[in-house]
Amino acid sequence: MATAPVEHLGNLLIVDDDPALGRVLTRALQARGFCVPWADSLAACLSLLEAAYVPDFALLDLNLGGASGLKLIEALRRANPQCDVVVLTGYASISTAVDAIKLGARQYLAKPVEVDAIVKAFLEDQNPDAGAAPEDILSVTRLEWEHIQRVLADNEGNISATARALKMHRRTLQRKLAKRPGRD
Repeated sequence: MATAPVEHLGNLLIVDDDPALGRVLTRALQARGFCVPWADSLAACLSLLEAAYVPDFALLDLNLGGASGLKLIEALRRANPQCDVVVLTGYASISTAVDAIKLGARQYLAKPVEVDAIVKAFLEDQNPDAGAAPEDILSVTRLEWEHIQRVLADNEGNISATARALKMHRRTLQRKLAKRPGRD
């Protein structure tokens, strides 16, 4: 019994430095109808774009071996002004989400994420329902983490200035920053 061909949904460029995740996402998104090249660095992504590859969609890892994936948004927009960009990160914070959206990302997702959530982020209408209640409520631990990240970004990564702004001892702040963010 033959299966029906999958509808072509567009060119989706994955930029992630984790080889296992890159391979899994590539296969899963190809099975859902995307043409998916995968780049494992900023340089590899820029090489693809310079070779005239035009992505309709881009899935960017926020941290690419110490470099920010947000640096690629402008280059992706030059290649295709209508390119929808979704940023994927293992260390989500409000400040980086705001930065991503300001630079032109369509959505910001925290790892681990299901492939269907990625597809939904690209294909569903992004107009929020103003009357809808939020689906998930953040825990106090998560809200604290997000606030610390925002204040840290406001102080350009300066731990001492951030500790003063939060009226917190510097060592306490360093301990909090060393921990992973609290789960929702």
